[in-house]
Amino acid sequence: MKKLALLFLVALLCKSVQAQYALNTAELDAYIIQGMADFDIPGLSIGIIKDGKTVFLKGFGTREYGKQEPVDSNTLFMIASNSKLFTGTILAHLAQKKRLSLDDKIIKYYPDFRLYDSLTTLQVTVRDMLTHRIGTKTFQGDFTFLDSKLTRLQIMERMRYLKPVGIYRQDYGYCNSCFLTAGMVAEKATGQTWEALVTDSILKPLGMQRTQALSNNMPTLANISYPYTTIYTGKVAQMPHDIWDNLGPAASIISTAADMTHWLRFQLDSGRYQGKRVLPWASVAAPRDMQIATSSRKSARYPVHFRGYGLGLAMADYNGRAVYNHTGGAVGMVSGVCFVPEEKLGIVILTNQDNQSFFEALRYHILDLYTGTTPVPDRTSDLKKFYKEDLKTQQDSMAKWQALTQAAAAKKTPIPSFKTGIYTNLVYGKVQLVAIPKTNQYQVSYTHHPFLKTKLTWLGADKWLAEHSPIEYGIFPAKVGSSATGKQTITLQYNDFIEIDPYTFEQE
Repeated sequence: MKKLALLFLVALLCKSVQAQYALNTAELDAYIIQGMADFDIPGLSIGIIKDGKTVFLKGFGTREYGKQEPVDSNTLFMIASNSKLFTGTILAHLAQKKRLSLDDKIIKYYPDFRLYDSLTTLQVTVRDMLTHRIGTKTFQGDFTFLDSKLTRLQIMERMRYLKPVGIYRQDYGYCNSCFLTAGMVAEKATGQTWEALVTDSILKPLGMQRTQALSNNMPTLANISYPYTTIYTGKVAQMPHDIWDNLGPAASIISTAADMTHWLRFQLDSGRYQGKRVLPWASVAAPRDMQIATSSRKSARYPVHFRGYGLGLAMADYNGRAVYNHTGGAVGMVSGVCFVPEEKLGIVILTNQDNQSFFEALRYHILDLYTGTTPVPDRTSDLKKFYKEDLKTQQDSMAKWQALTQAAAAKKTPIPSFKTGIYTNLVYGKVQLVAIPKTNQYQVSYTHHPFLKTKLTWLGADKWLAEHSPIEYGIFPAKVGSSATGKQTITLQYNDFIEIDPYTFEQE
């Protein structure tokens, strides 16, 4: 009798464990539609994999704001830094095949490669590049590198000017140029370009037919999403598509929710797709090994205690499960990719408005549903509040700056004049400052960013208002000063999701 009772109890426990959340698609539809309205998102595409099946795959809203073309599961988005796991997987696979080692030094492949510190230069490895641990700040150098005319080799050459603020192999600083460098090592080791390696080893075997490793031609393709922002104005404004092929291994892949579910199936089935082995398990598993801790304290908002980073992949605990994820941010587009092997759960979310965090709230909401968080928390109300507060702060700042420029113009004090001509910055290189005819304003043009212009309007004293166009680059006060050699300088700030620190340009 005792044995029967024990067996009955075990059976009940097994049945309880096996009982899983069944997705209520109508409720999820309503949640997404409300969130898109709250955060001013024109279009969103989402896919959810559970137990080897696609349980939700759908598009919401429109590809182009104000028009009728709907987003669907085959609409192309930039996945930006979600490209990094593709690169980490390729490098891990090459290491498994003994084509290279993750602990190979970069100078083995590029003898002239240099970082700011000579000792770090001698030691830095492929693994360091894939784990953001060379000591630089998050996004350091990105203003120079992103959307620029610089080639991949020119970007690598300029990394020597990035002065670290942290300690090598101890401090985490998110580094796009590091991932580019790792991808370039893959090229040296194989004789194939990074984009060819990704396409031949991953995209084609996984049947990701709409996905491209490079995105230069995205505006010419069918069924694409267009990038938008609400920054500063609170109004949905279209931005140009990013051109990130020069940073390909870090950010250039474009894909769809449907195609990304193939990638999630591959991740959740240990490197297999549709029952066929694509890559060895060891190549898929290696990126999941934590290489550097990014947080070891309990989150006040989420059921998370630890966070870290592997090879192009972030990891954390969530309700007692190991969760692997990454986000991607391009101008006008943000995305999230997440998978939970213990739950056989995968999530991809693609959006075409970048000034919002709903894409993350949605991911957490789905995790809550499938990991049994009860009651299911409201993940959007606080984030919506912050979104509206941030917009108001930006709009108030714009009104303040406009008032200051008008007050300065109304004064009888002569407006100080700039010394026009060429100005330089060690990392960036050259910009040109010219007077705008028939105004008291000036304009900065950028050697490596021909689409970018900065208008300077006097605010009073030594300060000017720098209005960058496209507006994504920001609106900030600029300061005019002098260098140690007595030459005129101008210090310009850009939005911190492009680069946190300002750039000081000195007159030649």
